[in-house]
Amino acid sequence: MNFFKSIVLALFIGIFSTQAQDAQKAKALLDEVSAKIKSYDNITIEFKYALNNPKENINQESKGNVTLKGNLYHLNFMGVTKIFDGKKVYTIVPEDEEISISKFDDSDKDAVTPNKMLTFFNSGFKYSWDIVQNVKGRKIQYVKLVPISSKDQRKEVLIGIDVQTKHIYNLIEIGKNGTRTTLTVNSFKTDQPLSKNHFTFTESKYPNYYINRLD
Repeated sequence: MNFFKSIVLALFIGIFSTQAQDAQKAKALLDEVSAKIKSYDNITIEFKYALNNPKENINQESKGNVTLKGNLYHLNFMGVTKIFDGKKVYTIVPEDEEISISKFDDSDKDAVTPNKMLTFFNSGFKYSWDIVQNVKGRKIQYVKLVPISSKDQRKEVLIGIDVQTKHIYNLIEIGKNGTRTTLTVNSFKTDQPLSKNHFTFTESKYPNYYINRLD
């Protein structure tokens, strides 16, 4: 092997080794985030949601909040409340005075639910170490996720992680169609005192609502 080929090979091996180390660092940080999330009895998050696609002239913003306890959740977003009590999902739409009740299919791994917001990144992606930013004195380390499946409509996902707390600061999802979705955590509270009915749907509270039982 001549000298030039040796240099090229050494550079290639060096780059590959660095990429592998970055992927390991990224996955290790995400594992820390997952472990921290699992250590809490419950989590209450207030967030801002932004959807942007310049090509289609779409620019939307909204705020919401969600309480998570295991696989249970209580979500308020865009004027709609969704409650999951462990068996059924209750979607309450005050504007239409309508409630939809459906069974949750636990076998559907592709189902998008609020409690997966903090754990979806555990599988199905290639990981890489990305930029670090200073946000109001907080060190936010980004990890880039690229879906393994070519059928996934997401081009990449960026997760911003507070280095000190190991909490997620934001999620930036970039679609193959150019749509950019950003979810920013404004408040992250843990182990809050919750009423025993926090994840319970009480039909008597909605006497004039139309109830659509889907199952």
